Amino acid sequence: MLRLVLPKGSLEKATFDLFEAADLAISRSSSVDYKATIDDPRIAEVRILRPQEIPVYVAEGLFDIGITGRDWVEETSSNVDSLGELKYSKATSNPVKVVVAVAGDSTATSVRDLPQGVRVTSEYPELTKRFFAERGISADIRLSYGASEAKIPDIADCVVDITETGRALRAAGLKIIDTILVSYTELIANPQSFADPAKRHAMEQVMTLLTGTLEARGKTLVKLNVAEAQ
Repeated sequence: MLRLVLPKGSLEKATFDLFEAADLAISRSSSVDYKATIDDPRIAEVRILRPQEIPVYVAEGLFDIGITGRDWVEETSSNVDSLGELKYSKATSNPVKVVVAVAGDSTATSVRDLPQGVRVTSEYPELTKRFFAERGISADIRLSYGASEAKIPDIADCVVDITETGRALRAAGLKIIDTILVSYTELIANPQSFADPAKRHAMEQVMTLLTGTLEARGKTLVKLNVAEAQ
């Protein structure tokens, strides 16, 4: 019934583990196979693609539901419905943050301290453009394909990057001066598919299984047998 797309990359293992724990185990021929199956009548097709692309493909109707981060929904401005947050990430249950960081010895303490024409490197050019424009700052925004923190200060003045703990940015000698977005992983749906009663019911059942599994983590079921009252 449902065409499902899951994230390839840093969220891949955590997502597969979550689905297995929710009794929705994912099967594929190898770890590099982009097609998979779930032995459940609610899931007709499973694809594994980059999370950056997932909101666009779900919005276009190529898939009914998908898992991706709120950061990529906002970056792509995709028209999708959210069934809710799934509070897990690569390493913890904490959200990731899209932040603005500068060299550790910079005098800037917020984005408003940055000069007009500031050079910004980011994997989120559209999100960055909107954020700086809303604050009246003209920025020279360059798309980054990774290792963004290594470009400060000679190639760029600041970086807009994603972080879960901030450890990598600090290790690179950078400091965070603003947060653009707090992003959880979400289960998103194509609006037309979500409007279909049968598909929506199946989506909500899948969401219940996933959220129930997440809520049960760290908890232990304790049973106590007592004698019947005399």
